[in-house]
Amino acid sequence: MPKLTDAKELETFENTIARHIDGVTIRDLEGLFAPNKSRRTLQRRLDALISEGRIEARGRGRATRYFTHVETPLRDEAAARASSLRVAEPPPPPYAASAMPAQSSTEKQSAQPAKERYVKTSREGEEIRAYVRQPKQARKPLGYQLSFLEAYQPNATFYLPQSLREQLFVMGRSPMAETPAGTFAKDILNRLLIDLSWASSQLEGNTYSRLDTERLIQFGQAAAGKDAFETQMILNHKTAIEYLVLDPARARVSAETIIALHALLSDGLMADPLACGCIRQRAVDIGGSVYLPLAFPQQLEEIFGYVMQMAAEIADPFEQSFFLMVHLPYLQPFEDVNKRVSRLAANIPFVQRNLCPLSFIDVSPEAYVDGILGVYELNRVELLRDVFISAYERSCQQYVAVKQQLVPPDTFRLRHRDALNQTMAGMVRARARPSEHTIAAHVPERVLEDERARFVSLVLKEFESLHAGNAIRFGLRPLEYEGWKKNQT
Repeated sequence: MPKLTDAKELETFENTIARHIDGVTIRDLEGLFAPNKSRRTLQRRLDALISEGRIEARGRGRATRYFTHVETPLRDEAAARASSLRVAEPPPPPYAASAMPAQSSTEKQSAQPAKERYVKTSREGEEIRAYVRQPKQARKPLGYQLSFLEAYQPNATFYLPQSLREQLFVMGRSPMAETPAGTFAKDILNRLLIDLSWASSQLEGNTYSRLDTERLIQFGQAAAGKDAFETQMILNHKTAIEYLVLDPARARVSAETIIALHALLSDGLMADPLACGCIRQRAVDIGGSVYLPLAFPQQLEEIFGYVMQMAAEIADPFEQSFFLMVHLPYLQPFEDVNKRVSRLAANIPFVQRNLCPLSFIDVSPEAYVDGILGVYELNRVELLRDVFISAYERSCQQYVAVKQQLVPPDTFRLRHRDALNQTMAGMVRARARPSEHTIAAHVPERVLEDERARFVSLVLKEFESLHAGNAIRFGLRPLEYEGWKKNQT
C-alpha cells in the first residue's frame, strides 16, 4: 500500500495534469516541479498514475503527452451521466445565425446539486448538452471548419438576437457612458480584479477560494497548501485585467491586444517561455473532446488575423464580446491558455464603452465546458450563449450595486492622470523620498501653477498607498519598485 505522502503527491500530479487541457510532457512537469523533483521521480509518479488508470499517455518518446481522462473533476460526473444519453438524430448542421430561434420561454432548471447549479438552459442548449455528455466514442471527430467562420458577416449576422442585445444593454449600462473609456471599470477595479481573477481561474480548475484570491491580490499573501502554478495563474489574471482597464486606449479589439493578453496570462505557466505571446507552431489536442484544431502554423496565423479583423468590425459590444468568446477558443491560436484569453478579451468592448464588465462569477464550470464543447464539436453556440447571458446578468447584479455605493470619481485626478503617472514613475526610478520638496521638483510643466499645490498633495497620497501589487498602474516593473522601497528604509 503506498505511503500517505505518495498518495498526496499522486493527487497533486493528477490535478496538475488535469488543468492542462492539451496535456503535458515530462518536460512541462520538470518546469513546474523542479528542482524538488528529479526526472526519474516524475516518471515514477506518471507510471503509477497510468497503472491506476488515472491518466493516459499519448505519443512516443519525447513527444509523449499525459492527459487525464476528463477536462475537470466535474467532467467525471458528466461522463457518467452521459453514458445513458443518446441523440436519436445525427448532429445538426453548423449553426446558422440568421435562423437562430429565440430563447425558449420554458427554460429548464438543471438537476445539479444546489452547490453547483447549471445555468438556465434553452431548448437548443439542452440538445447540445445531451450530445456532448455522450462518451467520446459516440461523438463524431471533427476538425476546424472554416465555413463556420465564413458564415459570419459582421453587423449582418448575429449570434445574439436584437431583443436580447437590447436587454443586455439596459442591464449593463452605467451613468458614466459619456465619460472617458474605462472609467466605470476603473471605479470598480479593486472588486473586478478579485472577482474576475478568481472566477476565470476557477473555470480552469484552480482551487483558490475567493478569500484566498483577495488576500493574494491585495496583500501578496499566497494561500497555504496551494502550488505555485495556481498562485501564478491568479497573479497573471490580475496583471492582464489591469492592462485592459488602466490603459483602454491601448487595449482594443486587435491582434496585438490578444497577443499581449496571452503573454500576460501565460507568463511562467508555459513549458516553453518562447510560446508566451506567440501563435503556436505545433499541433495540439483537446482533452475530453473529439475536436481537432488546425495544425499548420501559417494557416493558423492567417485565420487568426481574419478572426480579429471580423471582431474589430462588429459594432454591437455584446455581439463583439460573444464573438470573441466563441471564435478564439475554437481556433486555439496559442499552445495553451486560449479560453482564459477569450474570457478577458470578451471584456474589452465593455471597458471601451463603460458597460458593466463580465466577471464570470457563479458560472458553473460544467456548463461552461459543455458550451465550449458545443462550439468545438457541433459549431453551435446556443449553450455557450446561455452561459454568457447568465454570467452577464450575475455580473450586472454585482457591479451595478457596487457602483451605487461608490463616491463620485475624482475629476482632478482623472484630468491629471498622465502627469501623475509620470511623476510617480520618475520619483521611483530616481529612488527619491516622497516629500513636498522632492515631488515639486518632479512635477511636469504642463500642470498649471495654481494647481501645483493640490497636485503635490495628490502625489503624496498616492505614495501612501503604493505597494508592489499596484505599482504597475504607473508603468513600474517589480524590480524598480523594490529598488525604490529598499532606499526608503
